[in-house]
Formats: sequence, C-alpha cells, structure tokens
Amino acid sequence: MRSRLNVSLPVEMIGRINDLADRKRITRSAVVEAAVESFLSPDHADLQEAAMTRRLDRLSRQLARLERDEHITSETLALFVRFWLTVTPPIPPEDQATAQAKGRERFEGFVDTLGRRVQKGKSFLDELPEDVSRGDRKGFGSDET
Repeated sequence: MRSRLNVSLPVEMIGRINDLADRKRITRSAVVEAAVESFLSPDHADLQEAAMTRRLDRLSRQLARLERDEHITSETLALFVRFWLTVTPPIPPEDQATAQAKGRERFEGFVDTLGRRVQKGKSFLDELPEDVSRGDRKGFGSDET
C-alpha cells in the first residue's frame, strides 16, 4: 500500500531530482524514495561511524609518527650540541677570523647538501627503523657522552 506525501523542496533540488530521474530513466518518486530510504536506513549511521573511525585512526597514526619524528629530531640536536661542545676546544682570539670564514664555508656546504636531500625527498628520519623503541636504542637519550 502506498500513501501520498506532499513536501516542499528547493527549486534547485527538484531540478537535480528531475535530472537524475531522466538520466536513470526512473520516476522522480523512485529517486526521492531511494534517498529517504538511504537516510532512514540503520546502516547509514553505522557506515558514517565506520568512515569517521577509519579517518580518526589514520589521523592518530599520523600524529604518533609526527610525535616520534619530533622526539628523534630534538634528541638528535641535543646530542649533537652536547658532543660538539664536549670535543671542540676554544679557539684562540688570533684564529677566530679564519675559523669564522671556514665555518661559513662549511655551513654553506651543509645547506647545499640539505637542500639536495629535501628536493629528492630524502629524510634522515626515513633511514631509521619504524619500530625503534626507547629501550632498544643503545645510548639514545642517555648520558653516555
């Protein structure tokens, strides 16, 4: 048994319903019935929830990788600075101008190398294993230096 229901819809939506009905060669009532059935289906909410859950899971994994990379980057910088300060002797005042010139030259080489790696998409973090856990890193983050 069928019952009549009169609804008011925006003119643009009626145009879209007409276009779809013409393309599919079905009645406008069939188009509206399918849309309402889809909306009222209990699976509709479940499908939306599943899609949202997948997106949230993907975002959680991406955030975990970002946190891991940030931690590795911070530790790398901190260990490098500690090591550099430990092994680099002070420069006598008469040698500082030469050392600064050599430092600028070496820094430019560093920036060039960094630029090439970034352009190629290479990353130091990509060279590290994904499953490196805090306990498995020998000396990483420890005070061995």
